[in-house]
Amino acid sequence: MYSPNDKIQIALIGCGGMGQGDAHLATSLPGVKLIAACDCYDGRLQHMKEVYGPDTLTTRNYKEIVDRNDIDAVIVATPDHWHSRISIDCMNGGKHVYCEKPMVHEIEEGKGVIDAQKKSGKVFQVGSQYRSSLMYLKAHELYKAGAIGELNMVEAWLDRNTATGAWEYTIPPDANTTTCDWTQFQGDAPKHPWDPKRFFRWRNYSDYGEGVAGDLFVHLITGLHTVTASDGPNRIYATGGLRYWKDGRDVPDVMLATMDYPKTAENPAFNMVLRVNFKSGVDENFGVRFIGSEGSMSVSFSDMQVQRVPRRQEFDYTIGSLADSMQERLRKAWEDKHPEQTVATLRPDGEQKYSSDVNPQLEHHKNFYRSIREDAPMIEDPTFGLRAAGPALLTNTSYFKRKIVGWDPVNMTVQG
Repeated sequence: MYSPNDKIQIALIGCGGMGQGDAHLATSLPGVKLIAACDCYDGRLQHMKEVYGPDTLTTRNYKEIVDRNDIDAVIVATPDHWHSRISIDCMNGGKHVYCEKPMVHEIEEGKGVIDAQKKSGKVFQVGSQYRSSLMYLKAHELYKAGAIGELNMVEAWLDRNTATGAWEYTIPPDANTTTCDWTQFQGDAPKHPWDPKRFFRWRNYSDYGEGVAGDLFVHLITGLHTVTASDGPNRIYATGGLRYWKDGRDVPDVMLATMDYPKTAENPAFNMVLRVNFKSGVDENFGVRFIGSEGSMSVSFSDMQVQRVPRRQEFDYTIGSLADSMQERLRKAWEDKHPEQTVATLRPDGEQKYSSDVNPQLEHHKNFYRSIREDAPMIEDPTFGLRAAGPALLTNTSYFKRKIVGWDPVNMTVQG
């Protein structure tokens, strides 16, 4: 058991851009110290020593991290095909785990992560920061209070117009089979000859990642589930294509998906439409819009806008061909059942805007270490992580197999 003043010693496994960003945020918190790092490229390990000191343990083999008794927690920020295996090994080795999203590369891996967390009792948190965003938590509060009436549709989008955003990561000129451990990188993935593009731009290849689905759809679904407390959809369909980045990747750069969410005790039945485009005309544009019977909420990391509108206020029967007396009779009957409403009579009044400059990624790391120190509930445990990752990964199944896919969101199993 840790007290608020205890030092938590961590290791980073996977020292790419996201991993080093996670490590920077984690070590900015009081009492968190990084003492070890693991990566398959020597240049990144060198940089970890430059940042965290020459005494930092560096290794290409994550099992050296698992075997260390002085490491309390790990950040798993490897390519996705390693997420479940390393997370399970680390929990079995007595470590708390912060695992980057998506939690798994294959849906079938999810139950193993859930079981390992339950058996070990260690804190496990998926690294999808929408879950800790103050804006999405505020949207949840307003949604449950009925701010937009009954939900019927959700629109979600995340567009990028940069090479980095489209996973064209820099390949260092010293990349070769001496500086890069290609065998360790591939792991259980299908074997290929050495390819620096596959090594450094792994998100472009389904052997190691899931493209749009694993990188971006899982974020949007996490935001939706945070606001609605939904377990997930039961029908999924996706389409798209490779439209702009003709660089050898085998995953689409434009993807659209529709998901059917069933009626539950907490929510009405509704639909979600997701979109990602890697050539959109702006650097990055993302958000989730919740459309209800009495208004809408548009949510991003830093702001939220709630618009309340009255239900139908105008008599709109098609009666122009009827006698004037009949038209008047029908109009009066309608008005008796529909007293006039104005936006000013609704709550919240008309349009309300909220904003926050709190970094949701930092908040997400705070929540992880709070769970460790205070035995606080995990904000994004492996069950939540699988319920977000499962539907996202199934958009790839739908896209590549060109069919509608069924999903049991409660039991987290593929249907049909």
